[in-house]
Amino acid sequence: MKAIIKEDVQASLDTFLREPVYIHLETTTGSYSAHKNEQNMTVVAFIRNAKVVCSRAKITGNGPYRAGLKTEEGWIYAEGLTDYTIDGEGRLLLAGHLPGGKLAISLQISKKPFAV
Repeated sequence: MKAIIKEDVQASLDTFLREPVYIHLETTTGSYSAHKNEQNMTVVAFIRNAKVVCSRAKITGNGPYRAGLKTEEGWIYAEGLTDYTIDGEGRLLLAGHLPGGKLAISLQISKKPFAV
């Protein structure tokens, strides 16, 4: 992964419009949060292979970034994004990493389902 270049990410987002795509969205404080302090609550959200059609997709901010996907029924968005890659299958993989490299959030978009 490399640091987000807004123009590159926006160009990739635009390739996923007006056709069914699969979304992976994950956010976590990580188990390390409670491990370091028992008072902390571990918080996780995980969605894999949600099939949606996006009419609009946008990346905003100056870093960390926010990506939003307008669907038929509402919105999907991820905030705190710092890095991205477009893999060999054309999937857009966005991530937000904390200082030290720990993953805080991930938004991935594909034209085919992700492996389960």
